[in-house]
Amino acid sequence: MKLSTAVAASLGGALALGATLLMWRAEDHAPSAPQQAAGATSSGLLTARFPDLEGRERDLDEWKGRVLVVNFWATWCAPCREEIPLFVAMEDKYGARGLQIVGLAIDRPDPVRAFAREFGVNYPLLIGGFEAVEIMRPLGNSAGALPFSVIYDRSGQAVLAKLGAFSVDELESRIRPLFKN
Repeated sequence: MKLSTAVAASLGGALALGATLLMWRAEDHAPSAPQQAAGATSSGLLTARFPDLEGRERDLDEWKGRVLVVNFWATWCAPCREEIPLFVAMEDKYGARGLQIVGLAIDRPDPVRAFAREFGVNYPLLIGGFEAVEIMRPLGNSAGALPFSVIYDRSGQAVLAKLGAFSVDELESRIRPLFKN
C-alpha cells in the first residue's frame, strides 16, 4: 500500500511540475506586442466560417467596423472560465461604443450552450472545435494553449495577440484607444 501511495504522490508531483512548466512556457512566449499580431488578418481568421450555437455559419468579417476581440476558449479551461465574466462586463460597458467580443470555442456545442446559459454570455459564441487550435498558431500561439485572444481595430487590422487571461485594466487599456479610430 505504501508503494502505491508513493507512486501516486510522485505521479501527482510530476503532473503539477508539467503544468507549471507549460504555464511558464506559455507566459514566457506569450505574444504581447502589436507587431506579433501583424498579419493575423492575412491568416484568414476574419473570413473563416464557424457555426454559432444555433448551427448557422458565421464569419468574423460581419463585425468589421467594430473593435473586435476574438477569444479562443473552452468550457473545460479553468482560466477561460475565470475570464468570461470580464468579457461579459466589457461587452455591456463598451458594446454601444463599438466593441464586439466573439468567443471561439475549442469545444462541442452542447457544453458551450450550457456554459452560455450558466454565465449569462451576452456576445456571440462560435464553435471552432479542436481544429481552431491550428488557427491560433499562425496568430502567435505556437503552444496552442488557452485562453488566447486577438484584438482587431475597426479596419480589421490585428493589433494585439495575447496568450493567457486578461485583467480588467489590461483589456480596457488595450481597447479604449481603438474607439477613437
